[in-house]
Amino acid sequence: MIIIMLGAQGTGKGTVAGLLSDSLGIPQISTGDIFRKNISEKTPLGIEADKFISKGNLVPDDITVPMVEDRLNWDDAKNGVILDGFPRTIEQAEKLDKMLSNIGKKVDMVINLVTPKEEIIDRMLTRRVCTNQDCKATYNVKLHPPKVEGICDKCGANLKQRADDSDPEAIKKRLEIYEEKTSPLVNYYQEKGVLRTEEISLSINRMGADVAKDIIEDLKK
Repeated sequence: MIIIMLGAQGTGKGTVAGLLSDSLGIPQISTGDIFRKNISEKTPLGIEADKFISKGNLVPDDITVPMVEDRLNWDDAKNGVILDGFPRTIEQAEKLDKMLSNIGKKVDMVINLVTPKEEIIDRMLTRRVCTNQDCKATYNVKLHPPKVEGICDKCGANLKQRADDSDPEAIKKRLEIYEEKTSPLVNYYQEKGVLRTEEISLSINRMGADVAKDIIEDLKK
């Protein structure tokens, strides 16, 4: 099964994708995680990607697309994947359709998460991530804090705030880019009949875990 996570940064895509991955037994592929790993290791890809990410801009397709295509051919992806962070544009979506067609697959479900902008900004400013790349657990100091401040519950590694989560203005710019470039994908997948929109917000007392639970139950029907 091929699942795509849509939604602006901070809506909970990683949380929902992680829960679905555990339940369905298929890998969660996050382009953001791959980029951050390369940036921290100062690989050629990381150096190039950081030039765009550090300014709140999208990484060009000539860096992103080949990386995703290669990842889809790994052994652990043979039964499906959950794509988090790709595609981000109509052009990427069309390229993904061709990639999948070449290996006899198609997009089965697109989960579109929506959250009020004020909540998104607050969540990102208070988000913390595990520094262990094999863990990558995510916390929120307000909504989902670790048991010990600054320490990951799962592996004991230190937690940190991503550089791109510390500047409110950079966050607003990323949200503007999302609206301009990525939100048209909602219509693209709506027309294909594979879109499922879910609201995640404190105002309705519905969080990522609730959404993941409902989707898993529906898939089992």
